[in-house]
Amino acid sequence: SEHFSPYRSDGKLYGFVCVVTGASESVGQAIVTELAAHGAACIYACTPSTSLSTSTSLSTSTSLPPTPYPKTKIIPYPHPTNTEEATLALLDEVLNTWGRLDIWVCCNLPPTLHPTLTTTPSPTSSATLGTPQDLYTAFETTSMPAFYALKYAPAAMQKTTPKGNYANAAPKDVAYGSIIVVTSVAGWSGDGAAETMAACAAVGVVRAGVKVLKGTGVRMNAVTVGWVDGGVDMSEEEVKRNIGLERAGRPEEVGRVVGFLASGFSSYVTGAELRVDGGASAM
Repeated sequence: SEHFSPYRSDGKLYGFVCVVTGASESVGQAIVTELAAHGAACIYACTPSTSLSTSTSLSTSTSLPPTPYPKTKIIPYPHPTNTEEATLALLDEVLNTWGRLDIWVCCNLPPTLHPTLTTTPSPTSSATLGTPQDLYTAFETTSMPAFYALKYAPAAMQKTTPKGNYANAAPKDVAYGSIIVVTSVAGWSGDGAAETMAACAAVGVVRAGVKVLKGTGVRMNAVTVGWVDGGVDMSEEEVKRNIGLERAGRPEEVGRVVGFLASGFSSYVTGAELRVDGGASAM
């Protein structure tokens, strides 16, 4: 029954204000396009940056491909995802401008998080384990952005607003929101201690978030991504041997899953991990 969900029954995101990190990469770009296709009013397309200031927060210098959905406002935004201060600054920017926040997508998929296809286990060695600094770096890149999103985004998502006067506007009279953590299937592969531990920790934040978010109207889910075109080089033989669908994934296939988790179609889904890997983990 629609009575139990504040979302639209058609899955549209009219009025929604969204944040997508990692928007300069192929998967992040596909997610931005998918949310725009669902009718989001605004998407902050975040790209990595070492500094953040008011004068540069709305800079259009970042190169992002145009989407075929002109009614959705795409705002390029430099955002160092591994700092607490940058997360709070972005939330202030969003609320001061739009008065609401509905979707937060943590999409941090550096190439090192894609597991290596191999038919034999890697030997335990210092090269496989890496250094303590490798572990800290992996956690900062993969796990901490999810932690900051869980810690700070829900309060913003509980803000309600009347209908605005911008394109694709819609009122928000009930508290709700969706936090989506896009990470790697490295968590099950074990091909490197730092990558595996960081990916597992990101999913752990999602599972812990279910209890933390009780009563807020906010959901939190994980999308674990396998081998996607542009993310890692593979031979045709490796693809057919290791992936159930015998091909690499496409960025838009990840974007569609994120769109599902952002919309009312997934209104009873929280704490879940959806694997988008062509069946590789099952193999």
